[in-house]
Amino acid sequence: MNKLRLDPEQITRARQAAKAIADQVDRLVSVHTTVAVERTVLRCFGIDGVNEEGVPLANVVVDHLLERDQLETGAAYWVLNAMVLNGCPAQYVAEQVAEGKWDLVQLRRVPLAEIQEKGRQMAGQALDEIWKNRMERLEWIRNTGERKKPYLYVIVATGDIYEDVVQAKSAARQGADIIAVIRSTGQSLLDYVPYGATREGYGGTFATQENFRIMRKALDEVSREEGRYIYLCNYCSGLCMPEIAAMGAFERLDVMLNDALYGILFRDINMQRTLIDQSFSRMINSYAGIMINTGEDNYLTTADAVKSAHTVLASQFINEQLALLSGLPPEQMGLGHAFEMNPDLEDGLLWEIAQAQMARQIFPDAPLKYMPPTKHMTGNIFKGHIQNALFNLVGIMTNQGVQLLGMMTEAMHTPHIHDRQLAIENARYIFNNARHLGEEICFRPGGRIEQRARQVLEEAVKLLEEIRETGLFHALEKGMFADVKRSRTGGKGLEGVLKKNPDYYNPVEAELRSRLGLKPREGVGR
Repeated sequence: MNKLRLDPEQITRARQAAKAIADQVDRLVSVHTTVAVERTVLRCFGIDGVNEEGVPLANVVVDHLLERDQLETGAAYWVLNAMVLNGCPAQYVAEQVAEGKWDLVQLRRVPLAEIQEKGRQMAGQALDEIWKNRMERLEWIRNTGERKKPYLYVIVATGDIYEDVVQAKSAARQGADIIAVIRSTGQSLLDYVPYGATREGYGGTFATQENFRIMRKALDEVSREEGRYIYLCNYCSGLCMPEIAAMGAFERLDVMLNDALYGILFRDINMQRTLIDQSFSRMINSYAGIMINTGEDNYLTTADAVKSAHTVLASQFINEQLALLSGLPPEQMGLGHAFEMNPDLEDGLLWEIAQAQMARQIFPDAPLKYMPPTKHMTGNIFKGHIQNALFNLVGIMTNQGVQLLGMMTEAMHTPHIHDRQLAIENARYIFNNARHLGEEICFRPGGRIEQRARQVLEEAVKLLEEIRETGLFHALEKGMFADVKRSRTGGKGLEGVLKKNPDYYNPVEAELRSRLGLKPREGVGR
């Protein structure tokens, strides 16, 4: 009785259409690779560091093969050949290439069976390390415990990783459950991953493996103090999506923003490039036990939250099916949506409840990521605090998974420590006082809330069935999501997409697919 009466046939139709759309995308993914995928494989082999000019060695090796028109075979083949031939680690191979001493294509070829054996060994070692981190996370949670959902999610964004640590520890002590380190503005457009600890960033801090290591160590320290596990979140969207996913897996990150559609719409990243990258990155996140977050909430910052609500739901369905193709279970799908209706709208709270409750029922196992009001925050901190209180009330009432806390100073400046304190106090007060409210409420059959949810679902089904006929790329070109139009051949990164040749070899993907129980791709693992 405490659920909306949604038409199960409509939900089935939506999933069927979304699956067909995802399958269309997967056919493109299966025959292509990207420079980022190949760099990720090399990082899994242990290649790290930069050359004298500060270029990551993974980039150096991939560019070396790209210049010789041999990357379509997969970077793994050439590096493994050099490793077997010379009895050396992958890092040494990369250093020799960086110094101009070796041309990987000109080296003598060893028997394919030896390369494959070495490839299985290297892939297995990398995934064993990632699995060890996953088990360590579970051990932490068993030993220290964690709070009930919704998790309280706050951001730090100073630009200096060491100052981020100070603010992150403060937020955890104030009661935050997830600390998200915001990336420096524009990093998603870099086709390389910066190296080392960084102390200068604009609007955030660069995502690097060393920065991940520093913050994970700091949050482990405060987890011991607080007696509960503090989750670490960063971003693996952008041109280096799978690389950063791997780096996060190696450093025991817990949550990662991972959504190709977000990159296409809001960062103008080429749709072909980022959907291929996303497929591999989500396999890594799945195996690492990392919760992904998707960015449907951002659609409502450029499109009207009432008129375009169905596009959020349609995108959630598509993201769900794309995630399943990468072996990511629903329990790790932090599908995004937001409390973004105009606060002057009559019954706006009812429409927000309808949207949140509908998402909760349609995706019952997903730890939904619920975003606070931003578009209609004015700088009036008192009204803003009330808007955030209503958002928190809807979050606890509809059993959201991750509550990204709204700041009363939104639209004014990056949150100060005391802004976070007030946001956390607001959420904890409401969550405690309304903990079981959702269990006590019965939605009136045919009432305003139920009618609104049914309308949004019906519109989402129509949109998905239209996209199934024309394809996702056509939908993106037409601006069906977020009122933003993108070109299939436009945007950043298309030059980094390559069609695999018949001998393509990627032992990391082959091993991932095996361990995740996914059907092998033809040619991937030979």
